[in-house]
Amino acid sequence: MVQIPSSKRLAVTLFIGLLLGSCAGRPEGVLVPVKETSANASKVDVLVATTRKASPAPGVLFSGERGREPQLTEIEISIPPDSKRSIGQVQWPTRLPADPSKDFATLSVNELTPDKARGWVREHLPKSRRVLIFVHGFNNRYEDAVYRFAQIVHDSRADVAPILFTWPSRGSIFAYNYDKESTNFSRDALESMLRRVSEDPKVGEVTIMAHSMGSWLTVEALRQMAIRDGRVNSKIQNVILASPDLDVDVFGRQMDEIGPKRPKFTLFVSQDDRALALSKRISGNVDRLGQIDPRQEPYRSRLEEAGITVLDLTALQVGDRLNHGKFAESPEVVKLLGNRLIAGQTVTDSKVGLGEGLGAIAIGTAQTVGNAASVAVSTPIAIFDPNTRRSYGDQVGRLGESLGGTVQSAVGQ
Repeated sequence: MVQIPSSKRLAVTLFIGLLLGSCAGRPEGVLVPVKETSANASKVDVLVATTRKASPAPGVLFSGERGREPQLTEIEISIPPDSKRSIGQVQWPTRLPADPSKDFATLSVNELTPDKARGWVREHLPKSRRVLIFVHGFNNRYEDAVYRFAQIVHDSRADVAPILFTWPSRGSIFAYNYDKESTNFSRDALESMLRRVSEDPKVGEVTIMAHSMGSWLTVEALRQMAIRDGRVNSKIQNVILASPDLDVDVFGRQMDEIGPKRPKFTLFVSQDDRALALSKRISGNVDRLGQIDPRQEPYRSRLEEAGITVLDLTALQVGDRLNHGKFAESPEVVKLLGNRLIAGQTVTDSKVGLGEGLGAIAIGTAQTVGNAASVAVSTPIAIFDPNTRRSYGDQVGRLGESLGGTVQSAVGQ
């Protein structure tokens, strides 16, 4: 019997897992608008910018191939009531037309010119004047990205004008290198869109959230903007990287080139992310940013120096067999996104209790990390936030007596 090396066995196992977790069984053409709606369903209106090539297939709209010019589309999505779905999940229809009372369904699709897209942004700006731009990851079809973003916006209750940037992914696990080159293909388009949105005088603040390989595209676009303009536009205040499929060494260089006047970065990491484990093997066994342990050196010192907040979701259990989409599938995390991170607030700010902010019960332990504090809450989330050491004073005072002084000594009080 031929023996397969353990590294090869792991890769094969991960590929099988990815295949099993793919979109097999979904009907094609979910973006054909339905004729009937449901009175109990919610609606999410999204502006979608893409560098994909248009598809002639009804309800597909755009393929995984690369288009010559960016295209803009307004898509309204119907989301069934919470009683018919689990928070964090996209309820895909099993057949078409979709039933809006229990399925995600498309209500309308409208092509937009750049001028009309600018008008859409202004019409959809909330009182906060905040825009949220989402950049999806590897192995995503156009409709995957649209429905996932609609789910995040709905479940997080984010007070934003939602914009999706979707790049040419073939939606195949065997197209990793093609997808990676497609992010490079899309850098200029994303940079241009970020510049147009942030330079609109009606827009007050921009938050960017990127998942997986989309993190590479996002940071590269910001790096290009900083090089061209001398800095990232000041309205781009927050960047959230979820399960970032980024070489840690490259990320460090990108941060240096973006410069000190950069947005606030927040990372979602998980050491049990199986998709990133495969990416690491494909990429020469260099650590991926989304898999680091922020408590270990050299990462904790580098994170502290860069002022980067990390939320470690390793202990969090969700239905994702690859542990690659925890940020979107966990009710606690999507609420945290809407209540705090998208709004640019510090997740460990003492003005909002940790239990309320994280869906956790209580503070677990605190430990010194250089000149910062790392807090592990009772499952599911641990936080490394190098900017909030001072915020623990009140909490330490309240908890010190009951914990026998353990907390005080841990944070050096």
